[in-house]
Amino acid sequence: MALNQPQEETPVSRGVRAFLAHCRMEKGLSGNTLAAYAADLEDFQLFLQPVNDGEYPDREILASYVNSLYARDLNSRSIARHLSAVRGLCHHLLSEGLISVDPTEHIGSPKQWATIPKFLNREQVEQLIQAPDTSKPSGLRDRAMFEMLYATGIRVSELIKLRRTNLDTGLGLVRVTGKGNKQRIVPVHAVALEAVRRYVDEARELLLKGKVSPDLFVTARGSGMTRQGFWAAVKINGKKAGIFHNLSPHVLRHTFATHLLEGGADLRSLQAMLGHADVSTTEIYTHVVRSRLRDTVDRYHPRA
Repeated sequence: MALNQPQEETPVSRGVRAFLAHCRMEKGLSGNTLAAYAADLEDFQLFLQPVNDGEYPDREILASYVNSLYARDLNSRSIARHLSAVRGLCHHLLSEGLISVDPTEHIGSPKQWATIPKFLNREQVEQLIQAPDTSKPSGLRDRAMFEMLYATGIRVSELIKLRRTNLDTGLGLVRVTGKGNKQRIVPVHAVALEAVRRYVDEARELLLKGKVSPDLFVTARGSGMTRQGFWAAVKINGKKAGIFHNLSPHVLRHTFATHLLEGGADLRSLQAMLGHADVSTTEIYTHVVRSRLRDTVDRYHPRA
């Protein structure tokens, strides 16, 4: 992880380095999250350098930093992300006894208006799943991956990390390692299991070409599937299915969640399957619940 560190070592730069090491080794945060924290904290250090020579900030300096973020016309999501990194740093400094008061204690995050996630309707998701050419090994693999995502709602990063040993076809379960190296068990329905079985029996060895890999989903080079490789598969098959707008690998996760709620699932169950640490994250899908409530009122209320 390359950081343009200030040339001279300061208390804050030492604290940032220790905090990032803590996030990597103790909290097990992903490489993408660590990179985002590092970039935001580098920005914070550049602000502190001329203000207090890189010393630990107090509440007044933190307030000035927040004002500087707003002055740069950053959107609320970006500001909230910057503040999350700084808040995590200050919590770490406090726990290590390097500061006696948390200067972020009374610093609020900007209001973020939740946007309804993009998702496919049932016809579209069926067209996407059927799009891969299953006469080819790569087509069998792509269909199996699409089926797994739609069946489980797991993240793309979790899908490409799956090992063959993670899937229990007898019980219809998959063991997933999510953010922070937290594991969860997610049920997999029979249609997806059959797609994976066919891929493993008919295509996986052809893709490996004699190589050995613990990964469930592999490329024609004999290595594990990558984010870029899966993104390309989604794009190519999306065009075949006639889906040109708002299609990304994450859309299948949103589609899983939306269709599950439409079928009557509760938010707590959905939270467990999606691997959300807080149910408030899952509540972004309550637009489905609200629409179902409206339908219920329209159908059953005597005055409707």
